[in-house]
Amino acid sequence: MTELAATLGVSIHDPTPPREIHFSHAGCRLHGFDWGGIGSPVLLLHGGRLTAHTWDFVCLGLRGDARLVALNLRGHGDSDWSDDYSIDTLAADIVATADHLGFDRVGLVGMSLGGVVAAHVADAWPDRVDRLALIDVAPGVDFESTQRVRAFITGLGPVRELQTIVDTAMQVNPRANRAAVTYRMSTLFRRSPDGDWVPKADPSPPDFPAILAAIDRLADQLGGVPVLLVRGGRSRVLPQVAAERLVERIPDGELVVVPDAGHNVQEDNPAELITALRAFLTR
Repeated sequence: MTELAATLGVSIHDPTPPREIHFSHAGCRLHGFDWGGIGSPVLLLHGGRLTAHTWDFVCLGLRGDARLVALNLRGHGDSDWSDDYSIDTLAADIVATADHLGFDRVGLVGMSLGGVVAAHVADAWPDRVDRLALIDVAPGVDFESTQRVRAFITGLGPVRELQTIVDTAMQVNPRANRAAVTYRMSTLFRRSPDGDWVPKADPSPPDFPAILAAIDRLADQLGGVPVLLVRGGRSRVLPQVAAERLVERIPDGELVVVPDAGHNVQEDNPAELITALRAFLTR
């Protein structure tokens, strides 16, 4: 992980692996990574079908500036599957995480679905959120542009060799860094008892209408907190005009465009994202 982060331009503050955390909330056992670090506490929330490992490179470079914890949302990574993935429930899990760790107020960094959840936390528990960074999500997202990726994810099933998954992923996104994709897939899958690689995520289809409706409410939820919106420079999901429109509606909003990054900004160009987050989280 550290070698790959260095090749992606990340200046590593501390290469020590994070501490795993486990706790239960509302009948669901949750899992995450406590990276430690110096400064105010920040919770990092991944996008749909990703895991807390998506923040590994960012945390390696940012832990000198903030106290970082990356959480696996329920149904993802090593958190339990559930029969309730509503935004309300996901947001309540985040507040429970802060309580479990003894954090009164936190900064939130949320990518895609994680950003939607973070905004809901800021709206429903305004006294608990100090500031919020949204990664590549805003009203006006081009949902149809994710069709190929969604088809890839939906089609993921047990395979004998991890490289089979990597090869397929590279066909979906030929510009991706193969080493980074290999690392990502190794965190999205686990070995089954029979030796096959199987997805960690709950295969239940997400409630896309509910998620899109929540995205449309973002501007109304973010009026009371400083907001940084980060867009991937080559993201097909979030058009530039949509990003600008959201920031214009937020009293304390700022837009940063990270070059050479698609929707998964934190994996495509973690070094530039670290620079943007450091300035925002420590200002």
